[in-house]
Amino acid sequence: MIIGRETFVPCMRLGRIRFAMKFSKDKVFGFLHQKYINLFAYWYSALKTLIFISFTLNPSAVFDGAVLTHNSFAKPKPILPGAYQLELYLNQLKDKKVAIVANQTSCIEKVHLLDTLLKLKVNVVKIFSPEHGFRGQADAGESISDSKDKNTGIPVISLYGDHKKPSASDMEGIDVVVFDIQDVGVRFYTYISTLHYVMESCAIFKKKLILLDRPNPNANYVDGPILEKAYTSFVGMHPVPIVYGMTIGEYGQMINGQYWLPDSLQCDLSIIPIKNYKHTSEYKLPIPPSPNLKSNLSIQLYPSLCLFEGTTISVGRGTQFPFEVYGHPQFPKTNFSFMPVPQTGAKHPLHVNQCCNGYDLYCRLNGKLDKLNLSYLIQALQLLGAQQLFADHGDFFNLLAGTGKLKEQLISGMNEQEIRATWQPDLNDFLKIRSKYLIYP
Repeated sequence: MIIGRETFVPCMRLGRIRFAMKFSKDKVFGFLHQKYINLFAYWYSALKTLIFISFTLNPSAVFDGAVLTHNSFAKPKPILPGAYQLELYLNQLKDKKVAIVANQTSCIEKVHLLDTLLKLKVNVVKIFSPEHGFRGQADAGESISDSKDKNTGIPVISLYGDHKKPSASDMEGIDVVVFDIQDVGVRFYTYISTLHYVMESCAIFKKKLILLDRPNPNANYVDGPILEKAYTSFVGMHPVPIVYGMTIGEYGQMINGQYWLPDSLQCDLSIIPIKNYKHTSEYKLPIPPSPNLKSNLSIQLYPSLCLFEGTTISVGRGTQFPFEVYGHPQFPKTNFSFMPVPQTGAKHPLHVNQCCNGYDLYCRLNGKLDKLNLSYLIQALQLLGAQQLFADHGDFFNLLAGTGKLKEQLISGMNEQEIRATWQPDLNDFLKIRSKYLIYP
């Protein structure tokens, strides 16, 4: 029998307790105490020797059916995004004219993908940038002009505003496109819409697309209403739920496989997968993916709180904690308030310079979220009423929701459980589609 480390340590602690109890008795028994001390020291030494020999001769130690190996104490292998694995895609860029679709998140460790490729003598001739720009500092919805990268002089073509899809002239002089942008796994986060348009242009103009996959911090669940075709827009282009539980690489495969490109086009798509990754993996984004998702908490709350962007409720844009709070000047006074002010990434925040009574969600959450939370919307509706909550926002709430039903359900007084029940049949159908394109367990 070989004693494992996890068994020996408790025994050793028990021995110490028992010895301490004996030693506290009458000093008359001093001789016996010394005997116990000598015996304990003998057996302690013997057991240490036995464990040393066990681990030396046999890497696997077994006690009462429990297996202990050296690997039991090994650190988990680091998650490596696709961009890190240069050996898998560098040869595909050799002697090619390359365009990259990138922003501030497109880094290998702390070095930008562009700088890495140029250092390796890859001929990068163009840069395409998504919403928020190549450096990721523009406001949500802010128009961005074409420019040149100040460090390299390479042209930067904006794929936002009126020019969302690379044109024929944009694609001239390009052999291959590399896409590397950190997504957050939410339908109205527009990087997947940019991916759609890049795939469409690559398909039309016969260009290969290499997608460097990155972890999705909200990949551990699937939830929300499925987008209806009538509500298709840049904040929702495909019939998927608000949270779809896929990496951007898996999502790209789904766009192709479901023939969601116009005229059933398919893109010549190559995925460079993430190493050591599962959908349930804990992964903290090293770089904020956009100006107002500054923390891992905000990224988790984003699927639920972004629905407020179609209402008069502030989600903290213009503060140091956007998407971690919500409030309104007309909310009853609470023990928390905030005042939005203009700043980088939020030049014109909602309710600017007004005190918003509201709620700080920082201390309300324990552990990783695994579903949308409609209670925030329901509470806001009860406090303000439908007319004030949805005033002056047109159809934007419905575009974010992907349906007109959610707004109607909220106004009619349905509770969260009742609303969720209406999503389930479509979610079940989507899960079957999703399963065909998963790369990771």
